[in-house]
Amino acid sequence: MSVLDLPRLWRPATHQALFRRILDVAARPGQIADLGDLLDGRPAALAALATFCDNTQTLSDLTGTLSGTDLAFLDVNKAAVDKAGFILAAGTAAPDFAPHLGTLDSPEGGATIIVMVESLTDGAALTLTGPGIATQTRLAPSGLADGWLTARARWCADFPMGVDLVLADATCLTVIPRTTKIGA
Repeated sequence: MSVLDLPRLWRPATHQALFRRILDVAARPGQIADLGDLLDGRPAALAALATFCDNTQTLSDLTGTLSGTDLAFLDVNKAAVDKAGFILAAGTAAPDFAPHLGTLDSPEGGATIIVMVESLTDGAALTLTGPGIATQTRLAPSGLADGWLTARARWCADFPMGVDLVLADATCLTVIPRTTKIGA
């Protein structure tokens, strides 16, 4: 299979464009990256995984939505949720798992959780503050069960350990690092 035969999401030029957009919003928590022009109908959550994962990473798919083909292209190792570096989860159900939070010696080992939501703009407004945000910014995800914010606060209570969240709807995503404070 040549590069031209690959679905667009898996082409190197697409990966580079995705990386730039995701890196930009990671530096500006709460900002939303529209990836729709790069997805060809694939979900933004898969684009995030395609950007972050390779054969050195571990993944727990709690949604069961990744196909065998997706997993083959991701070339990621499957892992139990408490050991996975990346977790794909549905936002509509409160989390009932304990992700890896890293350690004081290796806080970067904390999981990145990609949470699939209905929308990033149609829900109750949240106020975000912290590094990368001038004063504050607003984010309004819908399809995010109440338990997510409580769990995230608990997981990130012992900084620098914690988790980073990526909220993704069908075509857009935002990154909420562990350093970001979330208020109503």
